Amino acid sequence: MVMVCCAHCSGLALAKRRKTTRPPPKSSGDWLRSLYWSADLAFCLNPLTLSDDLPASLSFTSEDVKDLDAYNVAKSYFDLKEYDRAAHTVKDCQSPKASFLHYYARYLSQEMKKEHVHLDTLGPLVKGQLTNEALRLLRVGLSKKHQKKELDGYCLYVYGVVLRKLDLHQEAIDVLAEAAQYTPLHWGVWLELAALITDRDMMKTLTLPNHWMKQFFLAHVYTELQMTGEALQKYHALQEAGFEKSTYITARIAVAHHNIRDIDTALALFTDLTKKDPYRIENMDHLSNLLYVKNMQMELCYLAHKLCEIDKYRVETCFVIGNYYSLCTQHEKAVVYFQRALKLNPRCLSAWTLMGHEYMEMKNTAAAIQAYRRAIEVNRRDYRAWYGLAQSYEILKMPFYCIYYYRQAHQLRPNDSRMLVALGDCYHKLEKLAEAKKCYWKAYSVGDMEKVALVNLAKLYERLNESDLAAQCYHRYIHDMCEAGEILEHEELSSAFRNLAHYYYRIQRWDDAAVCARRCCDYNSTREEGKALLRQIITTAC
Repeated sequence: MVMVCCAHCSGLALAKRRKTTRPPPKSSGDWLRSLYWSADLAFCLNPLTLSDDLPASLSFTSEDVKDLDAYNVAKSYFDLKEYDRAAHTVKDCQSPKASFLHYYARYLSQEMKKEHVHLDTLGPLVKGQLTNEALRLLRVGLSKKHQKKELDGYCLYVYGVVLRKLDLHQEAIDVLAEAAQYTPLHWGVWLELAALITDRDMMKTLTLPNHWMKQFFLAHVYTELQMTGEALQKYHALQEAGFEKSTYITARIAVAHHNIRDIDTALALFTDLTKKDPYRIENMDHLSNLLYVKNMQMELCYLAHKLCEIDKYRVETCFVIGNYYSLCTQHEKAVVYFQRALKLNPRCLSAWTLMGHEYMEMKNTAAAIQAYRRAIEVNRRDYRAWYGLAQSYEILKMPFYCIYYYRQAHQLRPNDSRMLVALGDCYHKLEKLAEAKKCYWKAYSVGDMEKVALVNLAKLYERLNESDLAAQCYHRYIHDMCEAGEILEHEELSSAFRNLAHYYYRIQRWDDAAVCARRCCDYNSTREEGKALLRQIITTAC
């Protein structure tokens, strides 16, 4: 499918020429990231030759020539981050470039002022977002031009971003989809659109250009929606289409494997990536998460030192250092570095979530709840924030809140057993035993990560005096644990043997009861009880 889409561009050489041709550079972070992304893709393709049609020089219209001096001086102000001054300089210009610079400078000016208020007065844990009247005025001006069909693809991008900031999501989706039709090579448009897609059904309603960039967009959205199988299929197809050298695609494949907890594969991909691109900082936050999960303290320490030598004031560097201190159980220092990351980028989703985890470790539940809520404001698709929020309310003994937030996490990760087990525990506490049984059984059916679903279900059956069903759960649990080779490690195994031994004793299956009683003697917690039960079996059976 990707090969067909690339064929629409008359081959990868044409794709590279179009990637090489780019609009005048902009100094804002979003534009720089889009330009970096395009350059990275162009770099991974085969070099152009003199026989190829090289990118043409930028063409100028009569309006461009008329506004050229004003545009150039406004652009210099923009590069110096004097956004109000830049917007004022080109406010009367009519050319598309000058109009885009005017509206984009106005938007960035308000965003910069908003962040200054956050940092200087309210701190990083401010609840909610500040009202921004200037964005509403900007929306009015862009809306009038949009109705007159006077906005090009770049101005439509600004309009869509403004609508998203004002929480007018459906309007933003329509405008950004229109912008993608005009400027399909602008990756920033696709990223803004992806941030608004919440499920597969919403994707089907979009009218998108039949362009090869659509495949990158779909792969990105599939990854964000935890549709990992579809995402990996797209990325592998893109590699086969000619982007096999792309470090971006390699990193995204590693992230996808991380999402399905294929830690070893993800770690191997990131390790290979760092060898090919040793000074890379992007995505190193994901690598630090993998090292944290694997408890690889020395490797995480080395990564933190390496990033400090490259750029100690990058978001990813602060994030990695925070992860290192968290692994060393120095939670106060970890919070400090996550806060530094958020000062550099207040929309760093993982920093908000992990800072919530650190506050939970410090028993500061109120601060943890605020951090998790900020993470959800940044991205409602982050299941970790919903899950952490539910755990916080569980500590506060507010089960109805827990159920709501666990449900949100479960919707985002329907095949993650941890959410289902947690939901079952909440229903159990609320005496909703039928719902609890469904949750425990589904957790086992999708693949119980923590090996507790069957035990919890068995205990629930025992409480309901359904001893036959409880025995079946214990028997299946023991069988699964033995097959997995976790006989000696799992603490619930001894109680499973004990309960099964008593069950067989009650129904006079002496041989099975004796076998389970002997297995109880293998564990310190049940050894004496196992010996006593063996004596009873011998006495009664004889």
